[in-house]
Amino acid sequence: MPLPAEMRQFIAFFNGGQYAQAESSARALLDRQPNDGVIWKALGISLLMQGKDALQVLQQATQLTPADAEAHRALGNARQNQGQLTAAVASYQHALKIKPDFAEAYDDLGTALRALGQRDEAVASYRRALQINPNFAEAHGNLGNALRELGQLHAAVASYRCALASKPELAEAHNNLGNALRELGQLDAAIASYGQALQIKSNYAEAHANLGNALRELGQLDAAVASYRRALEIRHDYAEAHCNLGHVLIELGQLDEAAASYQRALALKSNYAEAYASLGILLRQRGRHDEAEAHCRRALEIDPKSAAAFIVLAELHTDRGQFSQAEELFKRAIAIAPKSPEAWAGSCRCRKMTGNDASWLVAVEAIASQRLRPHQEINLRYALGKYFDDVRDFERAFRSYQRASELSKHYRGTYDRQRQEQLINRIIRHFDHAWLKHMESGALASARPVLIVGMPRSGSSLVEQILASHPDVFGAGELTFWDAATAQYEAAFFSGASGATTLRKLGADYLQLLQDVSSEALRVVDKMPANFLFLGLIHAALPNARIIHMRRNPVDTCLSAYFQYFATAYPYANDLEDLAHYYTEYFRLMQHWRSVLPQGAILDMPYEGLIDDQEAWSRKMVEFIGLPWHPRCMDFQQTNRTVTTASRWQVRQRISKSSSGRWHNYEKFIGPLRSLLQLA
Repeated sequence: MPLPAEMRQFIAFFNGGQYAQAESSARALLDRQPNDGVIWKALGISLLMQGKDALQVLQQATQLTPADAEAHRALGNARQNQGQLTAAVASYQHALKIKPDFAEAYDDLGTALRALGQRDEAVASYRRALQINPNFAEAHGNLGNALRELGQLHAAVASYRCALASKPELAEAHNNLGNALRELGQLDAAIASYGQALQIKSNYAEAHANLGNALRELGQLDAAVASYRRALEIRHDYAEAHCNLGHVLIELGQLDEAAASYQRALALKSNYAEAYASLGILLRQRGRHDEAEAHCRRALEIDPKSAAAFIVLAELHTDRGQFSQAEELFKRAIAIAPKSPEAWAGSCRCRKMTGNDASWLVAVEAIASQRLRPHQEINLRYALGKYFDDVRDFERAFRSYQRASELSKHYRGTYDRQRQEQLINRIIRHFDHAWLKHMESGALASARPVLIVGMPRSGSSLVEQILASHPDVFGAGELTFWDAATAQYEAAFFSGASGATTLRKLGADYLQLLQDVSSEALRVVDKMPANFLFLGLIHAALPNARIIHMRRNPVDTCLSAYFQYFATAYPYANDLEDLAHYYTEYFRLMQHWRSVLPQGAILDMPYEGLIDDQEAWSRKMVEFIGLPWHPRCMDFQQTNRTVTTASRWQVRQRISKSSSGRWHNYEKFIGPLRSLLQLA
């Protein structure tokens, strides 16, 4: 008997994948045949294929056709879509009682078991599906996912390859194969797999994001950013891609953009522990320590096993000088993530290492020998350098620092010696006696600012700590004002605006910044070392600002910079020849400032002099900034304040001569730095 036209049309829609039309046809048929279980089943499957709620429809189908295995399987899918995983498992098992060789039901059962965390049972279910149908590509792919979650990466790769042998056009299998290869450290092969997935499915947001992850691990940060942005063009609500984009932007030093990425991730996924912890990292870098801690606490409320949150909390305790508490927090992170480079490296910075820390060395060398993201290996190599320096194995220390520095070149950019010379020449030509005289009318009289300038690692944190121990002084850390202010001045200069007016505005803005960081202190210390570049502009705007210039043995200074992990800052610091060049240009500019600024505007502070006679030089500094002496400046190591610079350990210790003349331990390695001894 021929089928009615309405039924033929419904079947054509359903078989042709036109599920919206099939849904409409099925509903019309059910108006006339409300007890037809087959039509209820087809309607339910049409709804499932459209991503719609099919639960009640498929419950009706199984009631009308209780012996229909396909209907029970479809009901299981509807239940799984609703998060009713245990009920979904029951539906699949019911389907398999009816039809024991139902490979698709075994595959779906495996997926429900995976979601319940029963991965071994899921593997068994997928393997049963494949015994029934060895060419079942989706089951091979799902088996690969379960094996990957169990850490059986090589077996997962084999499963994905089986899936692709059966169905080469399966973009998801290419993407998942890429993930397994990336976790195995085979980054080039992973990138090729993501590329295959994207050739098949160019708008595959997950593959674009995963490609970004692989590129980030290779240190190709700009390319990683492009991949994440492409993923987000396709899927605006992709919280994980927003978060991972934030990670790369932090590594690139683009903190405002990174903060925006994390905030978008949290707006999309309010219980996203990783985004909270990552925003904590960023807030700490910005000096907003209380907010950083609050975000980490929130991350731990969501995920008590967030190693990242424990690491940030540990760093915050280190900033506050709470070293024993910090070390315990790093240990908690290591207990959760035993191979975390960040946790192991951080624990080394909490104290001086000794020969009793051999277990630390064994663990870190084992992790460092594995395939790590470049910035993770950099962190560990600097930590190893510190360990070997602490235990006085100077050759291994230097080799560790050297390896870290070579890797760092991928992140800090390239130091352009010619450009630096041109910059110093331009500063010297422009900011001369005549210019300073001409700009006097733009000056503001405030004596609140105290600027500590010089080379990085020249002792600026120690001097700030001594001054900040005075009850009338606030240490603001490294403020980034004058770099941007100089750009504003240059823009105004080239536009023909009044220089005096511009200077007055810049001075007022800086004083407001100091007011924002401390409304009560008589003096506020800005210890940004690179402000030595802007002393002409600073003095013209604020002639009563006190400038303390740190001077330390140039080879000690440069070696200390070479041994320090600056992330994206100071691109000259990862090459000894570049360091020698930068120091020479800095020295040349400081000679210029001494010749054009009024006598008494700069106090040259010899680091070695301070080490030899702490009280005399401390008194001289306090007098220089116009305050009466206070004995607390002698016990600076007891001052309770937050310090985020690399010297946060040293400034909590009594002054020691151990860092003076340190370069002699590395004399055979200093090479290009030797020429700087004539500038000492």
